[in-house]
Amino acid sequence: MFSAAIFDMDGLLIDSERTIMNTWIDVSRELGTPIRPVDYVEIIGRSLPECHAMLAEMLGSRPIFQEALTRVRRTLQSPTNPPVYPLKPGVKALLDALVQTAIPCAVASSSSRYEIASRLSRVGVLDVFDAIAGGDEVARGKPDPAVYALAASRLGKAPSQCLAFEDSENGVLAAHRAGISVVAVPDLKRPPDEIMGLSFTTLDNLDRAIDHVPAWFEMGALAA
Repeated sequence: MFSAAIFDMDGLLIDSERTIMNTWIDVSRELGTPIRPVDYVEIIGRSLPECHAMLAEMLGSRPIFQEALTRVRRTLQSPTNPPVYPLKPGVKALLDALVQTAIPCAVASSSSRYEIASRLSRVGVLDVFDAIAGGDEVARGKPDPAVYALAASRLGKAPSQCLAFEDSENGVLAAHRAGISVVAVPDLKRPPDEIMGLSFTTLDNLDRAIDHVPAWFEMGALAA
């Protein structure tokens, strides 16, 4: 059915969302303006400018947000001891199966190209991907379809030839609006039922996708 795969990154390929969320929550408590987890999860899957605007509102002012951002970056972007976000269950095996079937793969993430390359290189899978599309390369973040359209274009594929893998509501919407079928694999926040209904299928984790590779991508492999 499909001849290319496009993956979200944070919360889908790597287990980064929890660490990032907990860092923001810890810093917000230090500053006396605690962010609740139920509020934080609303930013998941959005572009960086949108995330910052929402966090500034949660923290009560732009100056408090700027101080929080400085502290968060100090923790998460340490040049001497950067965090290594581990691969989520099933990722390595699924990517190996796609490589063996000659299926080109891309990343379409709200994170910047630099963060995508940095985070995926630390866990040894960056070279698997034939293309990267970052949130800093498009005018609007997810749920706008631009980043998925860009990823498909860089693979040289039509949207209908691609199968996306997403964990967030905004990600599912972005892929769907780009005309790309999407497998929903929820992480911190399960999308509403009406959003899940837009997906090609829903899985608990990417381990469950491995057995489907021959059926989902067989024709794509023949065309590759």
